Amino acid sequence: MNEELLAQARAWLRQDPDHETRDELAGVITRAAAGDEGAIADLEDRFRTRLAFGTAGLRGELGAGSNRMNRVLVAQAAAGFAAYLREKSDGRTPTVVVGYDGRRNSRVFATDSAELFAGAGLRAILLPRLLPTPVLAFAVRHFGADAGVMVTASHNPPNDNGYKVYLGGADHGSQIVAPADAEIAAHIQRTADAGSVATLPRSTDYETAGEEVVEAYIAATVAVAPAPAGTTGMRWVYTAMHGVGWETLSRIVKDAGYPQPFVVDEQLTPDATFRTVSFPNPEEPGAMDLAFARARRVKADFVLANDPDADRLAVAVPDASTADGWRRLTGNEVGLLLGARAARAAAGTPGASLACSLVSSPGLGAVAAHHGLDFHETLTGFKWISRAPGIVFGFEEALGYLVNPETVRDKDGVSAAVAMLGLAAEARDRGATLVDLLDELGETYGHFASGQVSVRVEDLAVIGNVMLALRTLPPTHIAGRSIASAEDLLQSAPGQPSGDVLRYRLVDGSRVIVRPSGTEPKLKVYIDARAESAESAREAVAELEAGVRSLLDERS
Repeated sequence: MNEELLAQARAWLRQDPDHETRDELAGVITRAAAGDEGAIADLEDRFRTRLAFGTAGLRGELGAGSNRMNRVLVAQAAAGFAAYLREKSDGRTPTVVVGYDGRRNSRVFATDSAELFAGAGLRAILLPRLLPTPVLAFAVRHFGADAGVMVTASHNPPNDNGYKVYLGGADHGSQIVAPADAEIAAHIQRTADAGSVATLPRSTDYETAGEEVVEAYIAATVAVAPAPAGTTGMRWVYTAMHGVGWETLSRIVKDAGYPQPFVVDEQLTPDATFRTVSFPNPEEPGAMDLAFARARRVKADFVLANDPDADRLAVAVPDASTADGWRRLTGNEVGLLLGARAARAAAGTPGASLACSLVSSPGLGAVAAHHGLDFHETLTGFKWISRAPGIVFGFEEALGYLVNPETVRDKDGVSAAVAMLGLAAEARDRGATLVDLLDELGETYGHFASGQVSVRVEDLAVIGNVMLALRTLPPTHIAGRSIASAEDLLQSAPGQPSGDVLRYRLVDGSRVIVRPSGTEPKLKVYIDARAESAESAREAVAELEAGVRSLLDERS
């Protein structure tokens, strides 16, 4: 047994204020000290590294140890972030807003953070109750705060939690980017190296925000798309996916003048166990089955679903060709619908732009060009999309949409839902559906289709090996189509997006992009095609998906 590892675990145990993780770790230490190989491996996994703080903040499995989400790690993160904010404050007292969702320990982590921020001399404001992530992003700007922290793991598995960081001021309430992430991480490490979190100053002299901030968010979101006069008869289904979206959205729907939805009762209120889904992400197979069943019973026109922290939106429409009679629209389809809506409203505005991540549909560029708007393609993540100059709308194919940049500089599944209700109501007024709107997109901007191949792995080294193999032995064709150009974004030109991304442009105009997921143990491949008809575009994507799977098998 590694005595240094045991000493590290015991030191962690002594500073842990949480009886549950303390008892958990004590048992592992006892078994490991007795030579239990499984316990030794468990201890090594918990302490061989620290859960990395990066541009997504912190996110990981709940449990004891430096490689887990727990009260010790959160305390170190809060104290380190406070030190960073004080360093950047030029003698002012920084203000930081803290929010939390309905996951296990979210409120505890948020309260710990507020106490530590206050103890470090900051003005700390805790949101009044569990709320959607977009409300926290809104609150950073509403209070003129220097920063915000949201305790959430979004759509991750039930036993995960996370710590998402925003910056105010010149960053306008966007998520952190480099070099701030590395600077904050360095302060966190110094805090961890300094000793026990039990010695960190705490104070209960933090503020709890009133309902006024929620009311202000609701009013701003209602203004995104008030219902057209006479909006009646629209039948739709909503699920909160066991998250925090419903209370806020239902008030907005009422104030905006839309008919209330039929709801999925089993998934309407926060439930940290996510008991009706194997994975609380509306993108995952089966996650929306209950919503589809409800929609069939009530003969709904469409379905809307938020993920657990309500920063993403899924949309589904009737489709007789599927086994259950419903089809979830892709993030690209929804993004183009909302992008075209924003472009029509912004046409003629100098400097106005649309933006999307480089793995999202190139169709948004065609929309921008059609309406004379600027277009920006960014790295993945709303920390980049939200910073596009002149942005009036941004999206990412992973169901994220920024429709109200003047109030929320992040993806917002609640305001996106209101915007979709507006589109559906306007279509209904002229006897059309959301499917008809998609057809009209193709006729106006060109027919685009997209697909994705996603490979989940147990060992992250597999992803690195596949990326290395693709770089070492580059493919010359995919699905019988020659590759016209290949770009490695690790070697991007100055001023261009840079990251662990491989982009292939094919001779027929199709595009294939390969990258590791930033939040899950997955290798993701994004496929886009444009053709003379929607059917031809879909056929091209299907052929490319099969070709990509063969390519990955060869390189694995």
